[in-house]
Amino acid sequence: MNGISSLADVERIELQGMPKDFPSNTYALIRHGAQINPKSPALSFFLESSRFKNPSVYCYRELLEQIHQCANFFHALGASKDTVIAYILPNLPETHFVIWGGQATGIIAAINPLLEADAMADILNAVQAEILVTLAPFPDTDLWEKVHTILPRLSFLKHLVLVNPARHMPYPKKIAASLLQKKKITQLHGLKGIAGAIPCHISLHDYHASVQGFAKNQLNSQRIFSSNDYSSFFCTGGTTGLPKVAKRTHANETSSAWSVAQFYGDDFSANKTIFCGLPLFHVNAVLVTGLIPFSKGSHVVLGTAQGYRGEGIIQIFWKIVEHYKINYFSGVPTLYASLLQVPVADAKINSLEYGLCGAAPLPSEIMKNFQNLTGLRILEGYGLTEGTCVSSVNPPFAEPIHGSIGIRIPLQKMKAVILDDQGQYLRDAENNEIGAIAISGPNVFAGYLISEQNRKIWLNIDNDTSWFNTGDLGYQNAQGYFYLTGRKKELIIRGGHNIDPLTIEEPMLKHPAVELAAAVGRPDAYAGELPVLYVQLKANQTLSKDELISFAEQHIHERAAVPKFIEIIDEIPLTPIGKIFKVPLKHQQIQISLSQSLEQANIAFQNFSIIEDKSKGIVIHLHVKDMETQQAALQTLGQFPFTAEIQIGNT
Repeated sequence: MNGISSLADVERIELQGMPKDFPSNTYALIRHGAQINPKSPALSFFLESSRFKNPSVYCYRELLEQIHQCANFFHALGASKDTVIAYILPNLPETHFVIWGGQATGIIAAINPLLEADAMADILNAVQAEILVTLAPFPDTDLWEKVHTILPRLSFLKHLVLVNPARHMPYPKKIAASLLQKKKITQLHGLKGIAGAIPCHISLHDYHASVQGFAKNQLNSQRIFSSNDYSSFFCTGGTTGLPKVAKRTHANETSSAWSVAQFYGDDFSANKTIFCGLPLFHVNAVLVTGLIPFSKGSHVVLGTAQGYRGEGIIQIFWKIVEHYKINYFSGVPTLYASLLQVPVADAKINSLEYGLCGAAPLPSEIMKNFQNLTGLRILEGYGLTEGTCVSSVNPPFAEPIHGSIGIRIPLQKMKAVILDDQGQYLRDAENNEIGAIAISGPNVFAGYLISEQNRKIWLNIDNDTSWFNTGDLGYQNAQGYFYLTGRKKELIIRGGHNIDPLTIEEPMLKHPAVELAAAVGRPDAYAGELPVLYVQLKANQTLSKDELISFAEQHIHERAAVPKFIEIIDEIPLTPIGKIFKVPLKHQQIQISLSQSLEQANIAFQNFSIIEDKSKGIVIHLHVKDMETQQAALQTLGQFPFTAEIQIGNT
């Protein structure tokens, strides 16, 4: 099976259909992958970048044993198919054991460890988590402190399971770390230790001690799976008082794994090696660099607990590629921007076949420069948590088309549609006509956990109500390639992380001097976007930016959402019906950011303007003095995901 090069290939695969005996749950799918070669490496992990050549390695037999023991432990705690098992963990081997052992037992709920404590509590209570797996107290980490403060508020929680990262440290560092860990626990909780600091309604367990002794070769529950059983709850975007949690089924995950594997053909196979650097609370890391390679018997390399954010990882990335003979990796635009700063030097990276890129638009200049540096093709794609992860990708066996999010994967129905003023379906968009992107298929989720969030998300198209309105705008050309011209109106995408502006605005509106607040993104060549907050003060109130920033740092629960810049203005623009109108605020931030980049590059320009074009999206217009300056300006603006039209001479 060679893979896909065109929409015709997708349609050919769909005519054949998914095999009737294809595993219908994630546990069976991983068992299938493990049977290909039980002795081959499934998962390699190194805690420190300096020790990347000395990883802990789990072959497929050992991976399956760990999953069985974890699942049997959860079963012994009383977990069943409807029990929510939450994890707040960095990228550790245990995180994979919990994800797949948890899905073999109940429903896993993924929570970002970087969230503030209040946001974690909101999510845990919303999903009604009965079991929580997180890190034990450890030097230079604050995760335990955050979790500990919210334990009394978690009325559904029955069991707290702690993973000790010291187990992955080499001697003699492990001994020193263990001593520092004991000292920290004593400082935090006195001689009674952790057990004395846990509410009486919660039982405490050490993960490694607890799983020992459980059966390695079977599920003690003898569970009979239904493909419609819930497998996972993943948060989408930012969270405020009501977390937005997507419910996904085993059928969602296994069908998505099959479709993506069909798309890439032999590039997903038992002799391939994949690097995972995205966080394992994110659907891309779990599916694209987790379930799919495990289902095919591939080798996954897990690099440090912080992934790409781990100390020194970016600086030695090409050496990691050479050592493990990495075939592909998945990342966001900011990763590729960072890797551009790292010379390949004498590292042998000819094993690389391509890099996958999603979560935010990839600026043309980054793509061009990266491909020139490495010779590596970058395949841009599109997906969302509600679609299990992947909906469309540039075909691996065709020349990538920059600016396109590719063609749909097999079994993923996807089209642009025209909606009326109430958001209801009117008709399919014509080729090259912009509409709302809608998706349907076995990979599309079962809805949000909170019922009121499901209003107006489903479209009735020809009496089929399974179509999900993604909220993104775009079009499809005659060859089946999709292009995005806009995205969900409110999201700010910082380093591939979706930030709901309400995460910023609602806490800031609690300040007694603030009348209105509007959060928008400022384009940034490295981070994609940085959150900026506009504030309108109440009459007769005075407040400094520093005071507002201090208030934001104290009250915004999501660290990434704390605004980098705050602007106090007389009046926030409103629509005729009184809604906040963010377009001029967004345009102002685009102009500020791009003008600064041009000035830093010593490029003189005039008549800078921004136009919203129906087919091209945001277009930047400006004038420069000559052709040389024009080329320099195009290169500088190529770092940003906008169309630039630069004329020579004055108007």
